Amino acid sequence: MNTTVSTDSFLSARLNAWVDDHFDDQVALLRQLVAVPTDTPPGNNAPHAEVVAGILEGWGWQVERHAVPDDEIRAYGMQSITNLIVRRRYAPGGPVIALNAHGDVVPPGEGWTHDPYGGEVIDGRLYGRASAVSKSDFTTYLHAVRALEASGAALKGAVELHFTYDEEFGGLKGPGWLLEHGLTRPDYVLCASFSHAVVTAHNGCLQFEVTVEGKATHGSAPKTGHDALRAASRILDEVYRQAAALDEIHSAIDGITNPTMIVGRIEGGTNTNVVPGRVVLKMDRRLIPEENPEQVEAQVRGFIQSAVVGLPGITVTIRRLLLARALRPLSGHEKLVASLQRHALAVFDEAILAVGTPLYADARLYAEQGIPTVMYGAGPRTVLESRAKQADEHIELGDLRGATQVVAGMLADFLAGPVL
Repeated sequence: MNTTVSTDSFLSARLNAWVDDHFDDQVALLRQLVAVPTDTPPGNNAPHAEVVAGILEGWGWQVERHAVPDDEIRAYGMQSITNLIVRRRYAPGGPVIALNAHGDVVPPGEGWTHDPYGGEVIDGRLYGRASAVSKSDFTTYLHAVRALEASGAALKGAVELHFTYDEEFGGLKGPGWLLEHGLTRPDYVLCASFSHAVVTAHNGCLQFEVTVEGKATHGSAPKTGHDALRAASRILDEVYRQAAALDEIHSAIDGITNPTMIVGRIEGGTNTNVVPGRVVLKMDRRLIPEENPEQVEAQVRGFIQSAVVGLPGITVTIRRLLLARALRPLSGHEKLVASLQRHALAVFDEAILAVGTPLYADARLYAEQGIPTVMYGAGPRTVLESRAKQADEHIELGDLRGATQVVAGMLADFLAGPVL
């Protein structure tokens, strides 16, 4: 299998010129993709996939639609998912590189000063939900491939475009489902990113639902019941005591600091004059790549159960909601990193780092199959700067253009021979 070769300056110039010449089309495409809501929840995302497939078929491209069965989707908590695979095959002898971006996103929420589905372009920014994460990279990857194919270079290997729709739910019915069903097995993977750097590692995540059961009773006679909220408060105290201790655990990976743990939601009680008989806590424990998820889960379950020992009439049930394993660097990822860094330096005239991120993403699912995987795309430079998942999310158009050129150059390093 070929390893990377440096793209010559003539080919790079051709790629960059094609992206420049077709950038208005790329912006128009992003506006089309932002205009179709993919709010998750509720997660009715098959209509967006159909729009994307129709656009690409209009280009003459073949698109595979992989619909997740309805019963699986309902059990998962969403309404519809159709994952897309587009395979662009070239001459034999080169690697298969997959480019993955997710179309689902959290609902817009309050506080917008721009239409979240309008794709307004103002002062060099395109506004809209998912404009930064990660419908922008649908267009980044598509136009990078189109630039490569228009370059005149002899190409070997293949590109696969994976457009999936459940990253907000953990990716198990997106990339995880495609891999589980044997629909893809690339040699390298590039996934949409959360930062302008090349991301080589990310945290894992465990989420739990903790149900505390007691016995409800009238507020005038509290001792005739068993107060689930009192028990839950003990659990809360222990969660935050344990969370404080996590500050002493440090990752060796740049960009990742320490594990974290929070309780993000609490539900319970019947009325102000009733002793609570049931309280439900939902909690989130982030894992640094060096941690073992099974050991961490055992620790969390252990300290929760220990917190209520001695409280009569109280039972605690702990249900795991999510296990997202960390992304760790695999042998071969350094070829992707070196290529992306080289082209980013040429395009942006600035060096970009290879770092980890405390977030978690679909990228881990490819790496769990032993596939070298990194994250890079149009944006955002930082999640906070782009307001991703907040009001007035946006993408800098200069970053969109530049990242497309960088990805095109990376693809050429892996797949291109001499320019014809």
